[in-house]
Amino acid sequence: MLMVERAERFREEMVQLRRALHREPELGLDLPLTQGRILAALDGLPLELDVGRGLTSVTAVLRGGRPGGAVLLRGDMDALPVQEDTGVDYASTIDGRMHACGHDLHVAGLVGAAKILCEMRGELHGDVVFMFQPGEEGYSGAPKMIEEGVLDAAGKPLDAAYAIHVAANTLPQGILATKSGVVMSASDAVKVSVRGVGGHGSTPHTAKDPVPAICEMVTALQNHVTRTYDVFDPVVITVGKLSAGSQGNVIPAGAEFEATVRSFSDTNHALLQERVPALVQGIAAAHGLTAEIDYEVQYPPTVNDDTEAVFAMETAHELFGEHSGFVSPVPVAGSEDFSFVLREVPGSMLLLGAVPEGTDPTAAPANHAPQARFDDAVLPRQAALLAELAVRRLARTS
Repeated sequence: MLMVERAERFREEMVQLRRALHREPELGLDLPLTQGRILAALDGLPLELDVGRGLTSVTAVLRGGRPGGAVLLRGDMDALPVQEDTGVDYASTIDGRMHACGHDLHVAGLVGAAKILCEMRGELHGDVVFMFQPGEEGYSGAPKMIEEGVLDAAGKPLDAAYAIHVAANTLPQGILATKSGVVMSASDAVKVSVRGVGGHGSTPHTAKDPVPAICEMVTALQNHVTRTYDVFDPVVITVGKLSAGSQGNVIPAGAEFEATVRSFSDTNHALLQERVPALVQGIAAAHGLTAEIDYEVQYPPTVNDDTEAVFAMETAHELFGEHSGFVSPVPVAGSEDFSFVLREVPGSMLLLGAVPEGTDPTAAPANHAPQARFDDAVLPRQAALLAELAVRRLARTS
């Protein structure tokens, strides 16, 4: 039986699981409802199951019927603190929470791959580790699972690791994209609090006004990007939150801003951690003010192994046809903590278009938007590709 046909047999089960997860999204590292649904979906399968100690993860190991290596397949589980505005009949029933990044599809697709591979157990040349991971959205769930031993779950070194991330826009439905090397950016978060001396707007010379200083910092960060880093090794700094004062004729004693920092190389990722705080502190000092800077290092760049990226796309073309996917010319400026897995194991992350049928992907709301919609019609394609990657990669190392 062809892999695509195997996946189609589990379509309805995957859709039901995905929609149940979508109705009751959970945040962060503690996802008991989600974990329970995954364990129930895997119940009765020939898997070695383990749950996390410091987080509600699920690790499942399938022992192949033939000797060989080991491959890891990953799906993240957590939702976002977003109020859903999609109008679908399976919308979130919990205010302020939504699966706005498609992790519900990731879970359902990985369960589908597990069921396919369990049926093929006797043919597998080695073992498969299924990594169901909480806390991808800023909680560093992947490194926490690594600390708890997910990469050692098979009892042997992993030969490769793969993940698929769905996209609510940009890609047409069912189309895959990936590339060799850096496929997604590094991500850090910066919070700055500037302290001065408040006063009346009519006599600014009697105060120490933080507002001009913080405005200068925002502008200086943009100049810093364009005048410090190679245009072919880009950096993006976006200030998304800025606050100061309560009314127009009062000089406030403090002002704050928050920013996201994106980069595409380890070199710039490290330099930013030094240079951004130094720049902010220097401007504050020049104005006779003090600044507190919280520079949170989040995720490194997600870097695909060259060989594994080529292998993954070749596998997709053979499964679904030569027009089913393409090699992206540039990386994505979004970030992923699958990056920590790929630091330890060669592998590849792929993007999969999941826009609703008939929707223009260039005009559709993006991941994380309250209106982001993902069509679960892509679930069989996701499950089939994950399963096929495992089968072929294990056969290659046997």
